[in-house]
Amino acid sequence: MALSAVDTADGALTITLPPDDLACRDALVKVGDALGDLSRAIAARAADNSTPVVRSAEPVAPTRGEGFETIDGLPEINAAIQDMLDGVTFEILTAQPDGPRPSVVLDDALDAVRAQISAGISMRTLYQHSTRFDEPTKEYVRAVTSYGAQVRTLAEFFERMIIVDRRTAFIPANAARTSAVKITNLAVVQFLTDIFERAWDRAESYPFLPVRAADAAPEVIPAIRGSIQKLLIEGRSDKEIARRLGLSLRSLQAHVARLKEEHGAEHRLQLGYLMGLQERCALARESGCSPA
Repeated sequence: MALSAVDTADGALTITLPPDDLACRDALVKVGDALGDLSRAIAARAADNSTPVVRSAEPVAPTRGEGFETIDGLPEINAAIQDMLDGVTFEILTAQPDGPRPSVVLDDALDAVRAQISAGISMRTLYQHSTRFDEPTKEYVRAVTSYGAQVRTLAEFFERMIIVDRRTAFIPANAARTSAVKITNLAVVQFLTDIFERAWDRAESYPFLPVRAADAAPEVIPAIRGSIQKLLIEGRSDKEIARRLGLSLRSLQAHVARLKEEHGAEHRLQLGYLMGLQERCALARESGCSPA
């Protein structure tokens, strides 16, 4: 997969990406690398020409400049997001991974969502499949969709993201999400919007019936199990898989135990090997070649 970034005559940045989900994730990583290069270039330009530039092992993004602004601290991040939401004119796109959100957060958001929808704002939100088993989230979704918002779910997708009017985006700047990057570079915002739209097209509408988790499970468990299998084959740890799929560690381990039973594996390492071998054989059958 090749990601091309070309500066045009009018100063815009053109990014070309093949329509493949794995490629989208890889490309998003490369965008992050490009932002790191931008950070180093700005630091070098600002430095005294007579003073050599000392490069640290982990370059720190500039606080402000070139369409990117780093915001540190949860209160400051929330204030910056709220400031943009207060001025929204037509659309809010949000991606909320990591499974169910605290009920107090959902309750606090209801009035704001109602006001924005009443003002004619289009709202779309992506959650993970695991939220379908959380009662507070289901109640929240039932309420906001009755106002006119749209909600869909996926087994796994990219990091947390908010896009306002397709002109400003917020993404985490560190793993703890105590820092964020406010992006106003239109080329990058358009790129992130395209990533959201691709995920939205693959996502499934949030159901309200059946209400019981046991009855709703068949709709999403195969997708969750498929994602667990893929991540196990890649050698991911239980903790990382649980975080990426928005599951509790206990729930993830229950899924892994069931997979070990199904494949006759005695331990996790053997399970990854057997599933990888099964996947390889299936691909070989499809192509008509021997898996050996």
